[in-house]
Amino acid sequence: MGIAHITDLLAPWFDGLPKETLLSAISANSIGFMAVVIVYLFTRRLVFPTIQNTLTKFSPSRLGMLSEHLNKFTGRLAAMLSCVAFLAFYPRVLVAPEWVLISLRSVGQIVLIVVSGFLVSSLVNLAHGIYSQLRFAKDVPIQGIVQVTKLMTFIICSILIISLLLDKSPTYILSGFGAIAAVTLLVFKDTILGLVASIQIAANRLVTIGDWIQVDAFGADGEVIDLGLNTVRVRNWDNTVTTIPTYMLITDSFKNWRAMQESAGRRIKRALLIDMHSIITLTETQVAQLQSSFPEIANMGELPEPLTNIGLYRRYGEAYLRKHKDISQDCVLMVRELAPQHHGLPIEFYCFSVNKQWVFYEHLQADIMDHMLAVMSEFELRPYQSVSGQLQINTLQDEAQSRKGNEHGPDGRLK
Repeated sequence: MGIAHITDLLAPWFDGLPKETLLSAISANSIGFMAVVIVYLFTRRLVFPTIQNTLTKFSPSRLGMLSEHLNKFTGRLAAMLSCVAFLAFYPRVLVAPEWVLISLRSVGQIVLIVVSGFLVSSLVNLAHGIYSQLRFAKDVPIQGIVQVTKLMTFIICSILIISLLLDKSPTYILSGFGAIAAVTLLVFKDTILGLVASIQIAANRLVTIGDWIQVDAFGADGEVIDLGLNTVRVRNWDNTVTTIPTYMLITDSFKNWRAMQESAGRRIKRALLIDMHSIITLTETQVAQLQSSFPEIANMGELPEPLTNIGLYRRYGEAYLRKHKDISQDCVLMVRELAPQHHGLPIEFYCFSVNKQWVFYEHLQADIMDHMLAVMSEFELRPYQSVSGQLQINTLQDEAQSRKGNEHGPDGRLK
């Protein structure tokens, strides 16, 4: 005896009503689709979270770190169970023409294949997360194996979907690959390279929409606005758009500023050139005068002897940065002296700005340099600056006027 259709159970409820067949069919279809939704919500929101929370209590440190992977896995498992339930019971629940039922079956099978592929991908990620917690995981990374496994999984899913749409065996699809492989590689070379690059970029999170990247080979320096299969579009800071082949992000090097944006601060690294002829040893009187002018120096404690003006200037610069509210105190902060050069002694200010926005960052480092230049004369230091052409012209004019004054007497006549 076969399983009865659900309309046989609903028919007595609508017996005697007008259009009882239509009402019975609408009710049956509504029950069928609602049952799929209930199965998904029941497993996704109640069953699997309860199991996950119970398991997490046994090992909160290890399983807690895998909560993101577990959530994706349970969600996709619930979706797969809903697809299986739909495919198992739709002939006995839904009421529709034969071609509609066949179409629904095909859609359900395709969704089941896609969800199964993502489920396997989640399982691979979960296994990778468990492996990463092992002690030797850093010495033996398996990221490449994980990527290949995911790639093969989705290739198999693609073959199954194509065979389902063509109503052919998967072996028939595979047999045709050898004949068209050469033409496919030639015609779709960039697409295949872009596909592989896209998988690697997505798996390794090399670039995402909104990242600030710099690719010198293509003159790109700006924000990623589109990450496609074949091309990556970058909006430069001058509002021009640069298009980069996706596979070039894998084959060539580029700079991604995302880590800087996610870090505690943005680096400031500027140097001032000091005229080495202005470096002197300070007397006690000079040190006392500077300590009265700059409280930061007075609070430095014991200072080395003999003390030079450049050494005290460096210590003042570092104390100034440590008290600055917009400079991160958790990152590296120092004022250092670089190797002497033919155009002066570089004093470099190395610190990190708390605010990483471009305009604020530029203003902050300009304000710091302005202040350190302004107080330089208080330490009897001079910045190094090449003699400009305008200065040479002014000097020649002064000399010419001086000679002219020597050649004429007080009354303006020639001597």
